[in-house]
Amino acid sequence: MLEIQILAFIFCFGGIGAVIAATTSNEWKVTSKASSVITATWVFQGLWMNCAGNALGAFHCRPHFTLFKLEGYIQACRGLMIAAVGFGFFGSIFALVGMKCTKVGGSDQTKAKIACIAGVIFILSGLCSMTGCSLYANRITSEFFDPTFIAQKYELGAALFIGWAGASLCIIGGSIFCFSIAENSKSPRIEYTYNGATSVMSSRTKVPNSAADFRSPKGPPKHFDKNAYV
Repeated sequence: MLEIQILAFIFCFGGIGAVIAATTSNEWKVTSKASSVITATWVFQGLWMNCAGNALGAFHCRPHFTLFKLEGYIQACRGLMIAAVGFGFFGSIFALVGMKCTKVGGSDQTKAKIACIAGVIFILSGLCSMTGCSLYANRITSEFFDPTFIAQKYELGAALFIGWAGASLCIIGGSIFCFSIAENSKSPRIEYTYNGATSVMSSRTKVPNSAADFRSPKGPPKHFDKNAYV
């Protein structure tokens, strides 16, 4: 059980790292390098900056100076990725508390419930990242294959694939955390009942030929032949 939780935490921690890397990356969409053979320059854009580079290795980035004039899908992707990072932060805290290797969180049942909550939060983080990357990729592909779109066309950047990978890891790790509460409920519980102290004589077989068995509850003791006591 503990090994499964550690594996789930590794998945979720790696997924959150990939989501953060994708959020801060500037390669959400890039121009095709095959179409830039003559000039040997290309442009790549992210959620926060527009960058340009050439074959000599020189790069220049300019941040988005405006917020309200940005296109709607970029603002939506910003919000979704920030939400994914926030969910991942709180999910990591709940996961550390709910794991069996930590000494905080209470009993095993309480820790299992906390681990399940952490799993749900990680799944929400993965869904936010998956939705943001998919929304951005859908806009790129629709513009690329639209024959009426005459502006600069872009292709999918590396940040999108990193975001999808991170989202998948978060969803897988969160699902494992959610199953931890089911595993805890299936573990058998041994209950002990106290029946009081048992005397030594009650656990032994009473000797039928003892002298007390041949006595009457009332009256003087009866006399028997000496062979009765052998």
